[in-house]
Amino acid sequence: MGSIALKSVEKWFGNVQVIKGIDLNIQDGEFVVFVGPSGCGKSTLLRMIGGLEDTSRGAIAINGTDVTDHPPSKRGLTMVFQSYALYPHLSVAENMGFSLKVAGAPKPEIKERVEHAAQVLKLTDFLDRRPKDLSGGQRQRVAIGRSIVRDPTAFLFDEPLSNLDAALRVEMRYEIAKLHQKLKRTMIYVTHDQVEAMTLADRIVVLEYGHIAQVGTPRKLYESPANLFVAQFIGSPKMNILPCSISDGQYHLTAGGGASYPFTQSAKHVGIRPEHIQLTTSNTGQCDARVEVIEYLGADTFLIMDYGSTEKLTVRVSGDTDLEVGQTVGLHFKPEYLHFFDDSDQRVSR
Repeated sequence: MGSIALKSVEKWFGNVQVIKGIDLNIQDGEFVVFVGPSGCGKSTLLRMIGGLEDTSRGAIAINGTDVTDHPPSKRGLTMVFQSYALYPHLSVAENMGFSLKVAGAPKPEIKERVEHAAQVLKLTDFLDRRPKDLSGGQRQRVAIGRSIVRDPTAFLFDEPLSNLDAALRVEMRYEIAKLHQKLKRTMIYVTHDQVEAMTLADRIVVLEYGHIAQVGTPRKLYESPANLFVAQFIGSPKMNILPCSISDGQYHLTAGGGASYPFTQSAKHVGIRPEHIQLTTSNTGQCDARVEVIEYLGADTFLIMDYGSTEKLTVRVSGDTDLEVGQTVGLHFKPEYLHFFDDSDQRVSR
């Protein structure tokens, strides 16, 4: 069992409150990702769950037991950091079994657990090597293996892939996903990388300045963001936000050249994802826009468009587009994909 419950959890550093009354229930076996901008409190919250930071107010329970005042060693959790923190003079096997050795576990048990973890992580051929003889991805797997041998209630990951290059990040993301499928243990994962969050999580917790902005599945957050912050934070490129105006008792989506698109919702802003804007010929869409920048990414191309506002629009098209910088096209906003936000930046239901 690995359920974790946070009730009205707060963290203060002197007079500065960094965690502002968090309520969250994590189910046994769930993969939950904390994501948010730098300074939002995601790593602090993870360290509080692990017992590495004291809880100023509120309570933390693991499997129904209050562990708010328990030291890390009494919580049954294990943490994987972005720095591998391996002992350079010990072999892979010795690094992985070190905590069991310190705890006085019998040598046969240590050997069995280390070999099992090595098999899961494909490290069997590297057990006699030193950390300096391993790649970055292999070192991170050793750090994860050190956690596996402890047989924890839950795994806590604090940006474990941030030190790896792009190719290794993809490889390790796959390894962590497979690890969760095999072990079926609760995992809480902190990252600023949206791709990691969207591909790994059963649920994502979006944090904003110490409080939860929204909790939900990756698809739920992408398709139905609760507010303007989540709408622009989840998704890459971010959601386009356009201002609205009111005339003749109707709200209008203002665009370049004074063109508008009427709709009935009461809203201050309208949002639309880059892939939900269609290109048409000039003067046949809701507005015209000029191509300012073309970002070619292979299968996709992102067009940065000037539509007559201080903000630019991003449009996602196929990679084989033949548009050129300076060309003017029409834009059509698919009405079924519009998101509406009120004066307090909350999403307005259709």
